[in-house]
Amino acid sequence: MVASVSKTPLDKRKAKKATVKKVTIGPPKLTRFERARIIGARALQLALGAPPFITVPPNIKDPISLAIAELEAKALPISIRRTLPDGRYQDIPIDWLLD
Repeated sequence: MVASVSKTPLDKRKAKKATVKKVTIGPPKLTRFERARIIGARALQLALGAPPFITVPPNIKDPISLAIAELEAKALPISIRRTLPDGRYQDIPIDWLLD
């Protein structure tokens, strides 16, 4: 059995994988509903013992405040999937949507 090898040069493959930082579906900012969902999900993770992605400041005592601080620091590796009714979607990293 012979493994198939792509004849496309490596540079062209990297160029195809390069993504353009452009939001094509929905507003160019994080909506209040997306923000609430991200903060709520991350606060639940923190409350159940997940390690924080930032150093915890001494004034933060609850998981919701820590989740908000992580979001504002752009430390969360989360992408938002925005879908259209026809089935098309775009996965957008949240650091593109934060001001």
